[in-house]
Amino acid sequence: MQRSNAGDVTYDDPWYDALASGWGESAAAPPSARPEPEAAPAAADIYLEVQRSAAFQEVRRRYRRFVVPGAVAFLVWYVAYVVTATAVPGLMARPVVGAVNVGMLAGLGQFLTTFLLTWAYVRHARLRRDRAALELRWDTQELARGRGGAV
Repeated sequence: MQRSNAGDVTYDDPWYDALASGWGESAAAPPSARPEPEAAPAAADIYLEVQRSAAFQEVRRRYRRFVVPGAVAFLVWYVAYVVTATAVPGLMARPVVGAVNVGMLAGLGQFLTTFLLTWAYVRHARLRRDRAALELRWDTQELARGRGGAV
């Protein structure tokens, strides 16, 4: 973050939302704060280069390989619960222990699988994606600042 002579704040962070630029900043940025068009590649070109990189594709592939099967399995389990509850109410009303029936256990199972899926997602992200995504972010920031990081 830099301050110009007029006290306006400009952001040097490439992750700063371009749509929000101008909000809270003056419309006339000082000439010293504006980058030379020839000196640095355009941000769009940098992000397109990163998106095409093998590192980015690997992070996305790891994400999809966990999320798609997990979401499908959970939705199948949820739909099976709802369909069974409406189509076979006698099965869901079958007592298991005392006042606890199959429907109550299946309903609690929905909550349990939600927590288990969340835990598994966080663990997967931490072990398989976070480090690669952070390295990709640092490389992208270096490219955006003109230092020429490896992507």
